[in-house]
Amino acid sequence: MKEFKHFINGQYVVSASGKTFENRSPVDNSLLGKTYEAGREEVDAAVQAAKAALKGPWGKLTQVERTKLLNKVADRINERFEEFLEAECLDTGKPRSIAAHIDIPRGAANFKAFTETVANLPTEGFRMDTPDGKGAMNFGHRTPKGVIAVVAPWNLPLLLMTWKVGPALACGNTVVVKPSEETPMTTTLLGEVMNECGVPPGVFNVVHGFGPDSAGEFLTTHPDVNAITFTGETRTGEAIMKAAAVGLRNISLECGGKNPGIVFADCDIEKAVEGTMRSAFVNCGQVCLGTERVYVERPIFDKFLARMKEEVAKLKLGRPEDEQANFGPLVSLEHRAKVKYYYDLAVEEGAKVEIGGGIPDMGNDLNDGAWIEPTIWTGLAEDARVMREEIFGPCCHISPFDSEDEVIERANNTDYGLAAAIWTENSSRAIRVAEQMEAGIVWVNSWFLRDLRTSFGGAKQSGIGREGGVHGLEFYTELKNICIKL
Repeated sequence: MKEFKHFINGQYVVSASGKTFENRSPVDNSLLGKTYEAGREEVDAAVQAAKAALKGPWGKLTQVERTKLLNKVADRINERFEEFLEAECLDTGKPRSIAAHIDIPRGAANFKAFTETVANLPTEGFRMDTPDGKGAMNFGHRTPKGVIAVVAPWNLPLLLMTWKVGPALACGNTVVVKPSEETPMTTTLLGEVMNECGVPPGVFNVVHGFGPDSAGEFLTTHPDVNAITFTGETRTGEAIMKAAAVGLRNISLECGGKNPGIVFADCDIEKAVEGTMRSAFVNCGQVCLGTERVYVERPIFDKFLARMKEEVAKLKLGRPEDEQANFGPLVSLEHRAKVKYYYDLAVEEGAKVEIGGGIPDMGNDLNDGAWIEPTIWTGLAEDARVMREEIFGPCCHISPFDSEDEVIERANNTDYGLAAAIWTENSSRAIRVAEQMEAGIVWVNSWFLRDLRTSFGGAKQSGIGREGGVHGLEFYTELKNICIKL
């Protein structure tokens, strides 16, 4: 049986308590291995190792030396591509075709992207007058923030973990990562890569466990953690924000979403269908940026709905290694129970199930897995719970609208503000509507098209702060002003 241990100070270690929990396949519920659950002792050891590393060889590296080391990490992930791919697919159940195209290459690229950003990050400088006429010079200087707690999600385990670890290390910080208890494999494997590439012990640490009264709580409340970055659902984000208030520690939170898609009658309808299919159903709908509310201008509503149903019917459910499969299971049986609850609730609230709505018969060898049908609804009112609460599954509700002002108001009528998608061939309308969306990122005639130099984050209950490019580096560094009297 495989064991997933903590990675602390450059070594794999078990928990002093001996406590473990099962890691099961979402594909068929088979046992993949056991994961050690960290107690306060392991979390403290990881934090102290990270703190010590700041004063050790890692803290003495130049920016050029750090860049070479992190680029080596990226290259080594790609050299071990198949191992990372297998681990990610075992943990998540997603098709290899998706993980091979997105998760692993992007997970590796995050190290190189942020070392390039740091190398080109300017600081300000000002000459000022003084009463004696000699003047003074002011210039900015950035230093690492310190020990960064990284609490990573399960939907894109490697990609979203390195999305945080990459810039943190590029800025000279050290990290303690708590991956999701559902997906420990690739984060654990990354410890081997760090050692192979010569990253000093204590720079990258991993502790496994759950949230309350486990590794997550022990890490986010630890007094020697200088900042916390988290991606996940909003209630957990609120708990982390409360923990960070003690000691006034910095936080970066990317939380939930109930994202709208707006399809105008002047759109390229095939382009809109293809993009909305991706935004609602890729990764089995387990994407924070996914579209769960679709608004379609009435003249094309029936045609758009019919085309969406045709495309959903073509989705091929299957094992990750099935080359024909483009749709996997949910991450766990527990999450499937949550999603199925909303499927049933939609019917109770008066939705018409256009397609899906249940649990598929996958055959005897897969029926114990976390499979669920991709689903489309119509007919719900805007105040229905299914229209207001994040489901995080392969589903969307499609509604007609009649005017631009109406759809803007409906799209923004949510507690969340992470992302939005607009489909129109009218560039003036695209800009006009995009500027009025209450969201951190708005796509026009595309979805999930990401330039890593741009800002990423949410408004309202979708989070605090921005990641990506120079925006994320504001979180991972302390900016000081140095004033020199001439």
